Amino acid sequence: MGIRKLRNDIGKKIKYLRKEHGISQEKLAEGIDMSREHISCLERGKNLITIDSLYKISEYFGIDIKEFF
Repeated sequence: MGIRKLRNDIGKKIKYLRKEHGISQEKLAEGIDMSREHISCLERGKNLITIDSLYKISEYFGIDIKEFF
């Protein structure tokens, strides 16, 4: 799996979870202490996500971090 595909897949999963829970990018960003712009870039696969950020998002949605892979 290439890094670009991984970034895109993780971004799609973040967006899916956010929409499934009816949460805006702003609300998610506030909940995990990140900017809305960064959330947007992550969802579009434009930015690499750190393990710390991925952990925060998984905790926010109450899922295991493995679900992103």
